[in-house]
Amino acid sequence: MQAIILAAGMGKRLKELTQNNTKCMVKVNGVSLIDRLLHQLEKQHLSRIVIVVGYEGQKLIDYIATLGIKTPISYVDNAVYDKTNNIYSLALAKNYLMEEDTLLFESDVIIDDSAIDELVKDPRDTLAMVDKYESWMDGTCVKLDEYDNIVAFVPGKSFDFKEKEEYYKTVNIYKFSKHFSQDIYVPFLEAYCSALGENEYYEQVLRVITMLDTPGIKGMRLSGQKWYEIDDEQDLDIATTLFAPDDETRINLMHKRYGGFWRYPGLLDFCYLVNPYYPPKKLKDELRASFDTLLTEYPSGMGVNSLLAAKNFGVHKDNIIVGNGAAELIKSLMESFSGKTGVIRPTFEEYPNRYAVEDEVVFTPSNDNYTYSAEELIEFYTCNKVDNIIIINPDNPSGNYLKKEEIIRLIKWTDSQGIKLVVDESFADFSDEPDNSLIEQKFIETYSRLYVMKSISKSYGVPGLRLGILVSSDTETIAAMKKDVAIWNINSFGEYYLQIAEKYKKDYAAAMDKFRVERKRFYNELEQISGIRVIPSQANYFMIEITNGMTAKELMIKLFKNHYLLIKDLTSKVHDGKQYIRIAIRNDADNNKMLEALKRNLIKTEIKSMLTLLNLNVAGYIDPSVMTYAIQAIAGVIIAVGAFLGIYLRKAKKKA
Repeated sequence: MQAIILAAGMGKRLKELTQNNTKCMVKVNGVSLIDRLLHQLEKQHLSRIVIVVGYEGQKLIDYIATLGIKTPISYVDNAVYDKTNNIYSLALAKNYLMEEDTLLFESDVIIDDSAIDELVKDPRDTLAMVDKYESWMDGTCVKLDEYDNIVAFVPGKSFDFKEKEEYYKTVNIYKFSKHFSQDIYVPFLEAYCSALGENEYYEQVLRVITMLDTPGIKGMRLSGQKWYEIDDEQDLDIATTLFAPDDETRINLMHKRYGGFWRYPGLLDFCYLVNPYYPPKKLKDELRASFDTLLTEYPSGMGVNSLLAAKNFGVHKDNIIVGNGAAELIKSLMESFSGKTGVIRPTFEEYPNRYAVEDEVVFTPSNDNYTYSAEELIEFYTCNKVDNIIIINPDNPSGNYLKKEEIIRLIKWTDSQGIKLVVDESFADFSDEPDNSLIEQKFIETYSRLYVMKSISKSYGVPGLRLGILVSSDTETIAAMKKDVAIWNINSFGEYYLQIAEKYKKDYAAAMDKFRVERKRFYNELEQISGIRVIPSQANYFMIEITNGMTAKELMIKLFKNHYLLIKDLTSKVHDGKQYIRIAIRNDADNNKMLEALKRNLIKTEIKSMLTLLNLNVAGYIDPSVMTYAIQAIAGVIIAVGAFLGIYLRKAKKKA
């Protein structure tokens, strides 16, 4: 078996990265694409590797000569790479193609070793490597029947989004048998080039072949292996994350993206905090029905958006501002503050990030659950003077909740002291207390130093729309903030959501009821897991202490590596010497996956700790990662009995 690599293209979309280098010489985490691929192929013990070069061809040949590849390499030159496409490159290598079974690669694809291993070992002789279509994918797709026969090639221009569930994306990696190349592919390739020219894609030939009664090519479905096609700098950025050298680096790179996890299919995000039961399907359908208009028309300005938000929340338009997410409003509001600011830690860092460290006056609860009362805050800030206080209720990450009567007590005290008070109630709707919001016109008007922030993204489950509000009777500050933010800070989709949201209040209330039931169930199940301590929460997340000796980072990496679950490591937020994580509350199915993953990884660690304690080397006989919980329990009993028996025998021997 041989390999053919198509590497003649210019890679213009990678801009300066390919000004003087070929596309396949671009590096992902310090290793060029061609270096990685050639070393992957080296492991397959191929008869040879044929590389079609073109743009900067000699430079590529010289570079490959430095890589120490032992498999024989032959080169084919596409001198007209700038006037042709990859169908011509493959046509130049057709004689090689017909000589033996061939693995065909495009040089801009990065892929797991295991996928190539699977392709080589697959007993079927002619295959297209395919993956279930995801939104990030672009290019040719296929349809498969139940026997993995490719029944249709779907080029990009024929893509029908209504049929996307039926599509599999070609990975641009193939295995052609010698027979298939000689008798089918190459004759059709020659005919296609003769009839339609050389500025086409070689997959167009495969499209024609699939129309035959017996096309002879099947799809090899990937089963979770990573791959990415690198056409531009965004692709390169994603590939850098996907193929990071270790899981810790990969997680760190993901966190630096601050979302966008839909680009990583299969990842379950327990880090970002979104309502799992809202919005309802009908609301989403209503948005879809107006998609064309919302996409092609300008949004309204702040005046209209203020009216819409005021209608939804029952306040005057002069008392409310709509932001591109709460983050935009936090920045603008905090920049208007001066003097010392009181903050409760651990907390959501977006607020303290907006003012100088020397102006912080930090209150830290003195108990294991990081709970606090209004009275404690009043007592502390009576002794430690401040100009402003920030309260997140429920707090993030602890989930501590001050009931409305307590918040009102704090509001009255801060007002009497001339202190500005920000109450962020982004998570308040998740609490068990009914009618707890401070966003009431009569109430707001009473307290001129009160500012109530609310993220619509979180509790309403629409983070992609980027919506947040701030309400206050301080109309001077509100007016100044409206001038501070961009004139079209809210897009048309966000504006339309505000227009229709009021119709779905009953759906929202029902979603919250459903959420509270799931939170209680999830909490009870988490409490049964050995090795962690769950802090009660009134929000849509739990702060959890790890008590089995594992660090938060270790558990985060294990959950990511073994189960593709992303959680929040709170090491940077909490400094009491203990290990904490934060886990978002998702729907019951997702939460069950988290429960299972925690049990597996925490029990595994406990078993290992016990084995270490007993100084028994049984790793070759017991693998906790694959044992059932019943077997794990039995093994633990056996080990314990064995240890006690050993102790008894040693004592008996001494007596003897």
